[in-house]
Amino acid sequence: MAAALQTNTRLHPINVFPGKCRSLNDHSRAPCRVRCAAVSPGEKRFNIALLPGDGIGPEVISVAKNVLQQAGSLEGLEFNFQEMPVGGAALDLVGVPLPEESFEAAKQSDAILLGAIGGYKWDNNEKHLRPEMALFYLRRDLKVFANLRPASVLPQLVDASTLKREVAEGVDMMIVRELTGGIYFGEPRGIKTNENGEEVGFNTEFYAAHEIDRIARVAFETARKRRGKLCSVDKANVLDASILWRKRVTALASEYPDVELTHMYVDNAAMQLIRDPKQFDTIVTNNIFGDILSDEASMITGSIGMLPSASLGVSGPGLFEPIHGSAPDIAGQDKANPLATILSAAMLLKYGLGEEKAAKRIEDAVLAALNKGFRTGDIYSPGNKLVGCKEMGEEVLKSVDAKVAATV
Repeated sequence: MAAALQTNTRLHPINVFPGKCRSLNDHSRAPCRVRCAAVSPGEKRFNIALLPGDGIGPEVISVAKNVLQQAGSLEGLEFNFQEMPVGGAALDLVGVPLPEESFEAAKQSDAILLGAIGGYKWDNNEKHLRPEMALFYLRRDLKVFANLRPASVLPQLVDASTLKREVAEGVDMMIVRELTGGIYFGEPRGIKTNENGEEVGFNTEFYAAHEIDRIARVAFETARKRRGKLCSVDKANVLDASILWRKRVTALASEYPDVELTHMYVDNAAMQLIRDPKQFDTIVTNNIFGDILSDEASMITGSIGMLPSASLGVSGPGLFEPIHGSAPDIAGQDKANPLATILSAAMLLKYGLGEEKAAKRIEDAVLAALNKGFRTGDIYSPGNKLVGCKEMGEEVLKSVDAKVAATV
C-alpha cells in the first residue's frame, strides 16, 4: 500500500489497534452530507446516520432509506439523514476504515443504519486497514453490547428454507449476542514466534462478571416479552470463561421466575438448530458463538438476506444493520435482497426510537410484498415473480402506503 494509507484508525484503540485517524478534510473529495436540523419542542424529528459501506451496502441502504422516510411521514415523523463513508469506501477516500467525522456523525445521531462492509479489493490490507475494522470500532466505541438477531420463518418463505417444511415451519427465535467482549476483543492477542522459532497466533476469550450480567439481563427481559424460554449457550465443559458465564447467568435466573432457563453447549446448540429449531425461543450467548449461530439460524429462514439486527447499549444511539455481508460479486447488478435492511429500519424505529406504529408499517409492508409473490433471487421459487433490489423496494413502498397500520 502507498505510504499515504499507512495511518491507523481513530480515537483511542486497544493495543492491537494503535494510532490516530485521518480526517475527511484531508482529502479533496468530500462525502455526501446533510446538515441536521435542530429538534423543535413538540416535533418528532430524528437525526439518522446512514453508513452505506461497500458492495451492495449503498443499494440496500438507498431502498431502506426511502421506506423509512415514507413510513415515518405517515406517522408524523421527520428524519434528517446524514450519509457518511465507512469501511472500504472510507479507505479509498481517506485511508482509514472509520474516519473521525463518520464516527462523530454516528455518535451524535439518534440512530444509525448501516449497510455492509468489506470486499475482495481490500482483502490483502494490513489488519488495522481492513474495512471490517470499522464495524468493530463502531460497536466498541458506541458501547453497543447487546446484539438482537431475530430469526423467524415467514409463512410465505417456508419453502425457501433448506430444511423440510415440518422442521422449518413455525420457527421464531431471538438470538441475543454479547457484542463488545469475548475473544474478538480480549487481550493478550497477536502473532509471535515461540521458543522453537515457529509462528503462533493467539486470542483470549475474556469476560468480566458485569459483562455477562448485563447481556443476561437483556436476554431475560427479551424472553419475558416473548414465550418465556431462555437458552444460554456456552462451552462450560471446556472453557473457563464459559464456566463463569454459566455461573452468572444461573445466579440471575432467580430474579426472573417467570422465565424458564436452560443451558446448552454450543456444539449441541448448533446441531439442535438444524434438528429441531422450534425448541428455541430466546438464546443468549457470547460474541463468537452468537456470530456463528445467528448465521446458521439465518439459513433456516431461507436466506441471510432476510435477517435484520439491532445493536444496543445503555445509552446513546443504536446500530441497526442486516446480518449479511457486502456480497461484492453481485454489487451494482440490482440483485441484492433489500428486505433485511428494510427490516433493520423497522428495528431502528422500534428499538432505537420507540416508534412502534411506524415500525409495524414497515413489517406489514414487507409481508404484503411477499404475499404478492415478489422475490429476489436468493428467496425465489417457481410460481413467484423474480425482481431486483429496486423493484422489491418499490413494492414495499407501495405496501407502506396501502393502509394504516394496526394500533400497537
